[in-house]
Amino acid sequence: MKIEMKGINKSFGQNQVLKDAGFVLDAGEVHALMGENGAGKSTLMKILTSVYTRDGGTVIVDGKEVTYKSPQEAEQAGIVFIQQELNVLFDLTVEENLFLGKEIKKGFGICDRKAMRVKAEETLKRLGVSIPTDKVMSELSVGQQQMIEICKALMVDAKVIIMDEPTAALTQSETEVLFEVMQSLRKKGVSIVYISHRMEEIFELCDRISVLRDGTYIGTKKIPETNMNEIVKMMIGREIGERYPKRDCAIGDEVFRVEGLTKEGVFHDVDFSVKAGEVLGVSGLMGAGRTEIMQAVFGNLPYDRGSIFINGKQAVIKNPLQAIEHGIGFITEDRKTEGLLLEESIEKNVSLTNLGSISGKGKVVISREKEKGLVTKAIEELHIRCFGPGHECVNLSGGNQQKVVFAKWIYTEPRILILDEPTRGVDIGAKKEIYSIINQLAEKGVAIIMVSSELPEVLGMSDRIMVVREGMVRGIIGQDEADQEKIMTLATGGTLS
Repeated sequence: MKIEMKGINKSFGQNQVLKDAGFVLDAGEVHALMGENGAGKSTLMKILTSVYTRDGGTVIVDGKEVTYKSPQEAEQAGIVFIQQELNVLFDLTVEENLFLGKEIKKGFGICDRKAMRVKAEETLKRLGVSIPTDKVMSELSVGQQQMIEICKALMVDAKVIIMDEPTAALTQSETEVLFEVMQSLRKKGVSIVYISHRMEEIFELCDRISVLRDGTYIGTKKIPETNMNEIVKMMIGREIGERYPKRDCAIGDEVFRVEGLTKEGVFHDVDFSVKAGEVLGVSGLMGAGRTEIMQAVFGNLPYDRGSIFINGKQAVIKNPLQAIEHGIGFITEDRKTEGLLLEESIEKNVSLTNLGSISGKGKVVISREKEKGLVTKAIEELHIRCFGPGHECVNLSGGNQQKVVFAKWIYTEPRILILDEPTRGVDIGAKKEIYSIINQLAEKGVAIIMVSSELPEVLGMSDRIMVVREGMVRGIIGQDEADQEKIMTLATGGTLS
């Protein structure tokens, strides 16, 4: 299926999101759609699949101009959109999610549970995923939920599959499996639109790259005829410079230490420490227990035994409030459900974690002047692209949402800051801004723990790297000796010679 979109315009109120946007997708190609967060990539795809109605422009499919009346009609035509925002029902099982609205029926309209289970298991096996089909979605990790979304698309006879940040929550091994599936689909003539901020993936996988900037089509490049620097310049209109900014600060004394932290069946005998001004990277495969360890440290997950020390003194942390009182901040990997009140404004989100500093005399009533000053400062210092403090977070790009999450915590002046996948779903320009924020915090003496599935990120930003496997710390490697091979060796059960 060949698709041509040209002259596409779309506004939401007074905000024009797309202006003369478009691109051309050839049959059987993997086509990357790139741009900064807020450039209009997802909006353009939502217009293609009739999630949104276009204000102007044309969509041509196999030489004929089309206008689908609904996403269901687009899917029937063979165009499937795997959106970044997971479209799953958390109270239903894997099997029920896979077949929702597409149930296999036998006599009298009764669901053929056996047939559905067999097909579900076959599709999961095809993706190399080992997830019980009777497991409830809420019990799965974000990465596992993402794989279920991909499975849903594979179960439809799709001619075009749009993938919006499909690997953001996947491990390296899961990503490799997904790439194999995509190559197989391409050989069968399936066209794939691949939206991602991971440059390495795009240059490994895709045939061409089309770039949007500020809602406008900039150009298309063939992979063999371009490079990362050229694409970045097309995306942001300037050279980005060094990808991982240098940090200029001395590492101080130990601020935070964990000894023997154990939760039976999840993680055990976890030992590590972090110093003032240090960034401790935490790496490992999905399911290794990285997030669970951090949730326990923050008081979100009860643990069976172990000790936590802050500035050499044992600390009791049984809930997040106690963690915050001890100067610990936590930026979660799932900003949409755990990090933000999406339907609320930037102002309300930032204020919630900073009530003490914005309250007036008596600490009972919020000082509107202090609140406005703090939120305005956050928007300016973190370069949040918005229409002002009242801008609802749901209408911000992913990168700007993440900056709001940072703003929530950094103005609490934490001594220890835990970052769980801090740049997931964030464009390369916003990534560098977030890296600069991390460096600024470290230079102020904040001890930072950064969990990341992106090995280049871990290597580029960390002073030391802790590798977790099956709930255990398998090794801690210094920056000078760390490389991808050593990290993956420890993460997969090997030992360093």
